Amino acid sequence: MPSFKIDLSTAIVFVATPPEPKMVNKKTGERAVDRESGAGLSTVGLLVSDEGEGNLYQVTVPETGVPQDLTPGTSVSVVGLKARDWENEFNGQKRHGISFRAVAITPGA
Repeated sequence: MPSFKIDLSTAIVFVATPPEPKMVNKKTGERAVDRESGAGLSTVGLLVSDEGEGNLYQVTVPETGVPQDLTPGTSVSVVGLKARDWENEFNGQKRHGISFRAVAITPGA
C-alpha cells in the first residue's frame, strides 16, 4: 500500500507520551524491528497542533531516531513523517486504520 508524506512545516509538535518499544507479540516479548535496518521500533505519542486544531498521533520510529530524553511536553521536530492506510482480518472481522511512521524525532522545533 502506498504511503503519503505529511507536511509539518506550519505545525507545532510536542511529545504526549514517551517512547515505548513496539511489540510484535506482547506475550513472548518479541519486539518489532525495521525491515531495512534491523533497528528496534518504538512508538511515541505526538500532539500535533496546526491551524487551530490539535491531534494526538502514535508514531512509529526506529530506536536509532529517538533521543533517550524525550519526555511529555518536549517540543520536537519530526523527520520524514508518512501516513499509510492498513487493513487486516482477525477472527473474521475486518479492521482498518492509518499508521504513522517517521525516520526520526529531534528535540526542539
